[in-house]
Amino acid sequence: MAELATIARPYAEALFKASTSTAGVDLNATAAWLDELAAIAADAQLKQFAESPKVSGQQVFDLVAGLTKYVLPEQGKNFLRAVIDNGRLQALPEVATQFRKLVNAQSGSSDAIVYSAFPVDGAALADLAASLEKRFARKLNLTVQLDSTLIGGIRVAVGDEVLDTSVKARLEQMKAALAA
Repeated sequence: MAELATIARPYAEALFKASTSTAGVDLNATAAWLDELAAIAADAQLKQFAESPKVSGQQVFDLVAGLTKYVLPEQGKNFLRAVIDNGRLQALPEVATQFRKLVNAQSGSSDAIVYSAFPVDGAALADLAASLEKRFARKLNLTVQLDSTLIGGIRVAVGDEVLDTSVKARLEQMKAALAA
């Protein structure tokens, strides 16, 4: 079987092209419902249900569409039907990732994950965003994830670039220096 990235690319590109060529379609709204569909499609029980030979494509569509918190636009319904009819439901998470990359490339921004040992409030996140955008020289879409193993500080991942100012990283550096 081909890699999911290879399978997902045409779907992501087609959805991006359709979204940018249709008047009144918000790319962020499209990305939001696509992320929701991807999260649903990643569920192991749904995969098992969808792969059953006793289940029709319409039943899978009804289940997935019924689980979303969004009211899917017509474009979303057509997209979901195409994915299900072609047996590519398992590729939806990768489609969402590639679609987000296309949206970011168009807007000149990048997704960034901030790993923190403690919750980050709104004001601190805004200050952090400003300093990180200067550091990485581009607009960032921040997502915060808690990671208690960091002990303190933060770790930021922007694509394949990582900025690690956590206490854990500093302790590891000290350990390596003392062992040398």
